[in-house]
Formats: sequence, structure tokens, C-alpha cells
Amino acid sequence: MKFAIIKERKNPPDRRVVFSPEKLVEFKTQFPQADIKVESSNIRVFNDNSYKESGLQVVSNISDSDVLIGVKEVPIDALIPNKKYFFFSHTIKKQPYNRKLLQAILAKNIELYDHETIVKENGERLIGFGRYAGIVGAYNGFRAIGLKTETFALPKAETLENQQQLIKELKNITLSNIKILLTGNGKVAYGAKEMLDAMQIKQVDIDQYLTQSFTEPVYCLADVLDYNKRIDGKVIDNFDFYNHPEKYDSNFMRFAKVTDFFIAGHFYGNGAPYLFTRQDAKSKNFNIQFVADISCDVDGPVASTIKASTIADPIYGYNPITEKEVHFKENKAIVVMSVDNLPCELPKDASEGFGELFLQHVIPAFFNNDKDGVLERAKMTENGQLTPRFSYLQDFVDGLE
Repeated sequence: MKFAIIKERKNPPDRRVVFSPEKLVEFKTQFPQADIKVESSNIRVFNDNSYKESGLQVVSNISDSDVLIGVKEVPIDALIPNKKYFFFSHTIKKQPYNRKLLQAILAKNIELYDHETIVKENGERLIGFGRYAGIVGAYNGFRAIGLKTETFALPKAETLENQQQLIKELKNITLSNIKILLTGNGKVAYGAKEMLDAMQIKQVDIDQYLTQSFTEPVYCLADVLDYNKRIDGKVIDNFDFYNHPEKYDSNFMRFAKVTDFFIAGHFYGNGAPYLFTRQDAKSKNFNIQFVADISCDVDGPVASTIKASTIADPIYGYNPITEKEVHFKENKAIVVMSVDNLPCELPKDASEGFGELFLQHVIPAFFNNDKDGVLERAKMTENGQLTPRFSYLQDFVDGLE
């Protein structure tokens, strides 16, 4: 089997890669029968020489490889027909801006394995950059607080080398006795939690958070059943919420009344109640002043997220009365950080962590006859057709949705 690590060609440039040189050597050691090449790149966080010095092949042409592994979408004109590709295609939610990409993948007889579709039997994702989105998102949220209040100044995350450097910077700031709400129970939320814990911010339980005042900054970790309630008053479990979101209403306003800084690390499923609406944000009881929306569902469950911001310009203001974007320093503006590609700001750490998961969960499937069904579940296209698991995308491919 011939594998290739492909050059990232999407703009703006993404410096991440699925495998660091060290992890690629580990791949080769575990599976010596694999032929591994690295496509030359001048933007990758690990330069060509670092791969060469590790004894790996760096080439300009990878067209003889069978499995091509990247991070972001491959431009249509760079797709090589009749190959197996791994990358984030951003098509599984029928994203209209990538319809032509999926059409081209089918036309070129490509087997597509989207990183988002690499899951356990129960649907839980096996790999991803979520932890690093949480790490950088939390940092950027504190940076936004400093910029708004002018009480401290943090450098941009992209100028720092790794998570430890981010933590070092955060430990130097002084916070007032703010209340911080963190939502979620997955890799994103726990990445953000790592940063709060490293800052030694005290974690309190739901009841304490909602009812007590503190003389120091505190945070609370809330899951879906903490900020959603069944309309009939029953309390069941998370899976009931995931399976029947239409039976729930948001109970988020009880948090919004006492929260200063909201870090949105939750996953939002179709049909679930919005956490807070634009009408909610107009309420005199709405207290949230800062939002780090790591989930970044535009015009979705977090009303203040009216656009995705960028690494170059990560912060904007949301005026809840006019429902419009304003400068974040305006008096009544909710300060919003909603960068949608946060792990790009920590490319070395993110690449090393991603490669570890990919080597653990995906690569063995090529050599053990896919005994756990990882590849079979992840495969979106085959022989110019959508696989049965992804047949729901047919109308999208046909331009009917």
C-alpha cells in the first residue's frame, strides 16, 4: 500500500499536517510494508528537511500513491482520479459552498474518507482537532476580554509556539471575579477546560454557580441537560435529548443572568433548541458580555454569532438591540470571538495530536482487513457513487437541495 502526505493547497494557507516527521517514522516502524511519501510543501509547520532528516521520502509528484492524506479541502483541479483521499471535505452537512467539490469527487471516481466520518460504531468521532480548538478558543476569549477592558494584553495565539506558551501568558493576567460558563462534554469543551484549570480558576457546580457570589473568578461546566429541559418536565438522559431534541426547550437564560464570559464548546445538532435567541439577548436580565464561540454555528444557537471571524481579525461586537455587528469596544456591545479554524493557530501541537490519533485508529485498518469497520463506516464515495451510509447526500449532489 502506497501512502502520501499531500501539500495543503487551500487559501488562506493552513500549516497543519496529519503526520509530523516523528509520527510518520512511527507509522513506518509499525508497518514496514507501507510505502510512504511526503509531497513537498513550503507552508507546512514541519519543513521538508525535517522529513528528509527523519529518513522519509519528500517528492514533488505523489500520483503513484494509493492513499492521499491531507487536512483541508483539496481544490478540484488538484484532485487525482481513482485515488483514496482523506481530508475534511465539509460536505456531510450539505454545505452548499462545497457541492461542486463532492460532485467532482464522484466524477473522478475518488474514494473519499472525511475525517469527520471516522467514528466508532456508536457514532463517536475517533479523530479530530477539537481539543486544540478548545485550547485556542479559550485563550482567544481571554485575549478579547483584555482588549475590551484594556486591563491586560495577550499576544495572538498564532505568534506562540505551543499550548504551554499560551498557558504561560494566561498565568500572567489578573481577572476580576467574573463567572465563566463552559458548555459541552467533548474534546472541544475539555480542551478549553484544560486552559481554565491551568490558570487555576476555581470550578464550581451548577447550583453554586447559579446561586452564589464569589470574590474570585470561577467557572462552571454545563452539559446539554443543564441548559435544556423536556417540555413535559421529565428528566431522562443525554441520548433522549440527542434523539428527540424537538421535545426540549432551552433553559439557558438561567445561566445568561449570572454569566460574564461564555465559552461555547458544545456540539449543536439539527433541531435542537437555540441556547439563546436574539430576543433573549435583548433582555435586561441578559448579563453575558463576552462570548468565545468555538462551535461557531453562524446565525444559529448562539445569537451573537452572526458571522465567522478570522485569525487575522478574530473579534467583533454584537449590538443586541440593533442585532448588528459593531466595533467590539462600543459600550453596549457583546464581544464575540468566533474564529472557525482555531487549531490553525497552534499548528505544531495540533498536527502532533492529530497524527497520534490517526496512527492509532485509522492506519491499522489498512493492514488488519478493517476488522473494526473504521474504513467502511468512514467511506463516503465508491465507484463514482455515494455509499449507502451517505446516500442522504444524493439530493445535495443532484442540486435539489
